[in-house]
Amino acid sequence: MTEIFSRDISQVASPNPVACLICGDQSFLCGVVDFHKSCLEQRGLKLNFLGIPVYYRRCAGCGFIFCDTFKDWSPDEFRSHIYNADYKIVDPDYDSVRPAANADLLRELFQRRLGSLRLVDYGGGNGRLAALLREIGCYAESYDPFSPDDVRPLKKGDIVTAFEVIEHAIKPQETLLDILSLLNENGIIIFSTVVQPNNIDQIMLNWWYVGPRNGHVSIFSRDSLHILFKNYGLNVASISDGLHFAFKTLPPFAAHLIHRNSSQL
Repeated sequence: MTEIFSRDISQVASPNPVACLICGDQSFLCGVVDFHKSCLEQRGLKLNFLGIPVYYRRCAGCGFIFCDTFKDWSPDEFRSHIYNADYKIVDPDYDSVRPAANADLLRELFQRRLGSLRLVDYGGGNGRLAALLREIGCYAESYDPFSPDDVRPLKKGDIVTAFEVIEHAIKPQETLLDILSLLNENGIIIFSTVVQPNNIDQIMLNWWYVGPRNGHVSIFSRDSLHILFKNYGLNVASISDGLHFAFKTLPPFAAHLIHRNSSQL
């Protein structure tokens, strides 16, 4: 895997604190990793070092960890250097395994209700999840802001899914606003992102989920996830450390979710 960058990203990051992207508190440099650090580490695999440092910061207030190096990248640069033909190497489940698992999850969560609901899969990549849902009679559309050929849905969804999306957001508040623009007022967001483990102070950037080659630029603590959504009047509850849902008022079709061993963040 060879990377040829359109800009010099090997510059040293400023040691001065910057404002947190979530709560505005001071965020300090917390470490540096090689650009080729990827989520393959969860499988015991590592790419060869590329020799390009990628810096992350951590908020002193809410604990949010975010990438400093890519902060000024354009969508074209992300498409060129991260979401390119080699992306499937660092995320082998992206093409079919994850969409199939997520389709099964949604069928389990909503059962017969799913067929009567309109769904938008935000950050849907190749559109496979939406296609699988249409096969079982659900009205589902896919939209990915990094796919130049995708057209924004004209109608909003009762459910907007965002599986493995917000950890890729270099500007999380803008991404959440974009998601909300596709959601009905009485709808629900189902999303996945793995929140920081209890020992994050010890492992910090050694955690497998910190993967710049995967585009993991926003690493959420529970506090920062709660604050992000609360800023826009949304409640958040978690089914697990990696699966969450958000809503202003829980709609009747999703009322059962609050009883599925979920916990308010």
